[in-house]
Amino acid sequence: MPGAPLLAIVGPTASGKTEAAIAVAEAFGAEIVSVDSMLLYRGMDVGTAKPTAEERARVPHHLIDVADPSEPFSVARYQRLALAAVTDVRERGSRALLAGGSGLYFRAVVDELEFPGTDPSTRAALEGEAAAVGAEALHARLAELDPVAAGRIRPENVRRTIRALEVATVTGRPFSSFAEAWGRFEPERVRAAGVEIQRAVLAERIERRVRDMLERGLLDEVAALVRRGFGAWLTASQAIGYAEFARHLAGEMTLAEAVGSTVKRTKELARRQMVWFRRDPRIRWFPGGADGAGALVDRLVGYLDG
Repeated sequence: MPGAPLLAIVGPTASGKTEAAIAVAEAFGAEIVSVDSMLLYRGMDVGTAKPTAEERARVPHHLIDVADPSEPFSVARYQRLALAAVTDVRERGSRALLAGGSGLYFRAVVDELEFPGTDPSTRAALEGEAAAVGAEALHARLAELDPVAAGRIRPENVRRTIRALEVATVTGRPFSSFAEAWGRFEPERVRAAGVEIQRAVLAERIERRVRDMLERGLLDEVAALVRRGFGAWLTASQAIGYAEFARHLAGEMTLAEAVGSTVKRTKELARRQMVWFRRDPRIRWFPGGADGAGALVDRLVGYLDG
């Protein structure tokens, strides 16, 4: 995206990045563009720690509440909406601040990565071929067509082999050509700050956050979604907490089991988020929770202001 580098605050769940981003945006007179894959969904407020109405009144937010929970929502669709939001913010003379914990969404906006589409008929044909000839033969066909991609995909991983062949069929380009941009981190595109805290402190925060969500009505929120017809989607989805508590309401898990599973999966998510963001050398990390939120915000403002 042409123009000045984007500004961004990223980090794992429960690190305090949302609160920090709101304070930084106020200091800059900026508007926040969410890079969070779950804040997109309407009716999922408590369990996603969505910014409150009061917080959104303090700072304009974009890419929040744009889809129903079971509505298909690809990263490519998110990318289109987010880039349009950034353009709109800039054209109005304001600054856009990316904020969130979804690394793929962050890079989709910052680096404008290409996301090749899918074709159900092509995929179905390849799945049929895999069933007929086997994983190794299908992988051998990929090796002839795109040896780079084949070298990165294990022969037994039929799903990825099919995806690589599907992309090549649909686009006329090798699957590996889309991956080349993933290893490039162009420094002029973004000035990004990451918020991190010690693992033990983060674990305690996650446990406390789950308890707080229950006190704030998470079970009622899940029940409302089930009544709206989203129960099957919740229990089959990766929506941490919602899946567990939907199963609890259905009598499939005790409350303690639902809480324990939610805490465990949230900690795993935080680890994955850090692994993803650590790959990006453009992100400068700042310790959160050490000497107060005010000191963290001051450091973030100083860094992002260049």
